[in-house]
Amino acid sequence: MKPRHHPGYFLVASLPLVLAIAFGSARAGDGHDHGEAPAAVGGNGPKRQSDGRVFLPKGAQHQLSIRTLTVNEAEHPRVFELAGKIAMDPNAGGKVQAALGGRLEAGPKGLPMLGQRVRQGDVLAYVVPTAGALEHANQLAQQAELRAARRLAEKRLARLQALADTVPRKDIEAAESDLASLDGRLRAVDNGLSRRDALRAPVSGVIASANAVAGQVMEAGELVFEVIDPSRLQVEALAYDAAQAQGIAAAHLALGEQALPLKLLGVGRSLREQALPISFAGRGESLAGLAVGQPVKVYAETRQRIKGLAVPQAALLKNPANQAVVWVKEDAEIFAPRVVTYAPLDGSSVALISGVKAGERVATQGASFINQIR
Repeated sequence: MKPRHHPGYFLVASLPLVLAIAFGSARAGDGHDHGEAPAAVGGNGPKRQSDGRVFLPKGAQHQLSIRTLTVNEAEHPRVFELAGKIAMDPNAGGKVQAALGGRLEAGPKGLPMLGQRVRQGDVLAYVVPTAGALEHANQLAQQAELRAARRLAEKRLARLQALADTVPRKDIEAAESDLASLDGRLRAVDNGLSRRDALRAPVSGVIASANAVAGQVMEAGELVFEVIDPSRLQVEALAYDAAQAQGIAAAHLALGEQALPLKLLGVGRSLREQALPISFAGRGESLAGLAVGQPVKVYAETRQRIKGLAVPQAALLKNPANQAVVWVKEDAEIFAPRVVTYAPLDGSSVALISGVKAGERVATQGASFINQIR
C-alpha cells in the first residue's frame, strides 16, 4: 500500500523550489538553453538559518496562511486532563431485554433499525416463549382436564340453581366459586400456551444498538435493544488522584477545536480500575453527535490559579529534540523557535508558563509548515 501524506507535505517539500522561482531565482539569458540542468536557487526563498530561526518571505506567509497572535499574560485556573468515555444517562436511556427465553417476532411496525426514533411504550418486538415437547404436552393435558372439569362444574351449578327452593344457598355459592376458580385456572393455562412477551421502549429516543433478527431464539435476560436520548448524555471519567477528584470546580469536554462545558454530577466512593469514577452531564448538538462508549478527554478545572499566556493548541509543536516549542515572529519575515513549558486549559488552548514574553507574536495558524522548513 502506498503511504499517504498530508496535502501540506507536498506543499512544504516543494516550497523552496517554488518560491525560488517566484522570488528572483537566476534565469538563463535569451538564446541559452541549459537542458535538464536544475534552476539555481536564490537567497530569497524560505530557509532555516544557522541559529535555528526561519526566514519566511511575505509571499510565502500568505501562501501558507500564516497567522500570528499577540499574547498577553493572565491568570488561568489550573487544569488536569482525565480520560473518559460517553455514557448513557440512566434517566434518558434504557435497555430492552428479554424477560423470558423464546423466539423473537417483529412488532406491529416491524423490527426497529439503528437510529430509528421511538416513543416510550412503543412495542419494538415480541418474544414467544418456547417449551420442550414434554412440558408442552403436560400443559395441553392440563388444559384438557380443566376444560372437562369446567363443563362438569357448569352442569352441577345448573342443577343446583334449578333446585334452588330445596337446596341450601351455601351449596349453590360453593358451586359458583368452583366454576369461577376453574375459569381462572383455564385462562392462565391458555395464556401460558399462547403468551407473547412484548418488548417495549423504556424511554423516548433513538435506537442506539439492536441485536434482533426475526425468528432468533433468545435467552432470558439477553439484551435486544438500547434506546438513548442523544441530546442527554453523560461523561464518565477516572481520576487516579483523590485530591484532584474532590477539588474540581468546572470541566470541559474537548471536541476537536471546541470546548464543551460539562456539569459535575458527583464523584464515586468505590474504586474502579484503581481510580475514582467521576460523572459529568453535558447537553448540546455537539454532544449529540457522539456515541455511547466513545473515548473522550475531559479537562477539569481546579480552584488554583496559574499565570500564563493563552495560545491555541495548534501553536504548540515539537522540535527534533522532542521539546515543546512555539514559533515567535521576531521580524516581518523572521520566525524563531522558543522552547516552552505549558499547562492545558480546556482542550483547545494551552497556557505558556515560560519561554515567551507578553506582547510577542506567536504563530497560531500554519505553525506546522514553519516547523518543517529546513
